[in-house]
Amino acid sequence: MKKVFIVGLPRTGTTSVCVACLELGFKTAHTAYTRQTFQNAEVLADTPIFNDYRMLANRYPDAKYIYLDRALDQWLPSISQLLTRMSNNLFSEQGGFNDTIKRCYLTTFYGLTPNNTSDNQFLTQCYNEHKAIAINFFNEHNLDYIELNLATDDAMSKLAEFLQVETQATMPFLNKKGKVTAWNMIKHPLKVSSTREGKVDKDTVLLSPV
Repeated sequence: MKKVFIVGLPRTGTTSVCVACLELGFKTAHTAYTRQTFQNAEVLADTPIFNDYRMLANRYPDAKYIYLDRALDQWLPSISQLLTRMSNNLFSEQGGFNDTIKRCYLTTFYGLTPNNTSDNQFLTQCYNEHKAIAINFFNEHNLDYIELNLATDDAMSKLAEFLQVETQATMPFLNKKGKVTAWNMIKHPLKVSSTREGKVDKDTVLLSPV
């Protein structure tokens, strides 16, 4: 099975589409912080995928890509809440989040500070630039991709068709109202751990060639 990379930004439905992929029969990881995660999972999402998809295209030349889109009027309050909540750990010089999380967020949301996590103009610019760069990259390199908005009625059927499987299921919707922990509660035999019993690889190791 080719790798499938979900390139949507945080709060575009990455958890929901990961659960959908589990139900469609794919070994899936929501976030990937070890080399083993990349080896074991067929579908990978969120950090570091939304930032590192171009590097991963070189590592996995036959991969498929799902770009998650979400209406800005829904995404902005959700991402603002998340970034505000993450702020202390993102900007901590000692401790806080692991280096991969810090690098990916501070690169994709270039110019982010503790003071602009709720700046809609700044966040809109980040969203539009991320989408434009990603879609242009997919097209320039003739990569196999779809744009998917989970709010549309045909989202699950479009996903299944892209992954070349059949389903009668509907798209699940998780982490509503700012929640971010739904993936932790999922019990499924195809769920792939993002860490090695809570430990992560150093960012330089994660990025090094296979």
